[in-house]
Amino acid sequence: MNLANKLTLGRIFLVPVFLVFIAVKDIPYGSFIATFIFILASSTDKLDGYVARSRNQITNFGKFMDPLADKLLVTAALISLVELQVVPGWAAVVIIAREFAVSGLRSIAAAQGRVIAASWWGKIKTVIQIIAIILLLLKVNIHDAKLLKIFVIDNHYVKEFFRIAPTIMLMVAVIVTLISGYDYFKKNKEAVSIDK
Repeated sequence: MNLANKLTLGRIFLVPVFLVFIAVKDIPYGSFIATFIFILASSTDKLDGYVARSRNQITNFGKFMDPLADKLLVTAALISLVELQVVPGWAAVVIIAREFAVSGLRSIAAAQGRVIAASWWGKIKTVIQIIAIILLLLKVNIHDAKLLKIFVIDNHYVKEFFRIAPTIMLMVAVIVTLISGYDYFKKNKEAVSIDK
């Protein structure tokens, strides 16, 4: 297994670790550690892609597993943020439903011997989703008084930024998610053609 694929699998491994720290309330600074883990895991997305391209290690395994790793990470974070009442349930459902739909499309194409790699819209969608989730996770941490004292960020403008910016970014993520889903189905409509 090449390095790029190891990084992808590492990202998948970090998902349950993230969930433990975000979900277990008794862990000191759990949400802060979870935020760090999410940032670390999401940063490997760009790294594994760079490694695969620079070393000419692009594989069908990587084309399939890389988007799956992104979906697992984003889904885990969104469900956790819904539970923390930071993300509205409908927004999480829209994003996760699109991920299931595109995964279904990929499965149908794979059964036909085709691999659907991540599209430009898909890559933009992933970046925007990750930025939105990082902002939302930071919002959770900003409201933790202990962290405010550690980083001396108990500031009106900082609080105002984290009151507004994460929600705006989440709405942008929802819109781009829908556009990218439409783009996948439009470009690969022959995979689900009822005339076959």
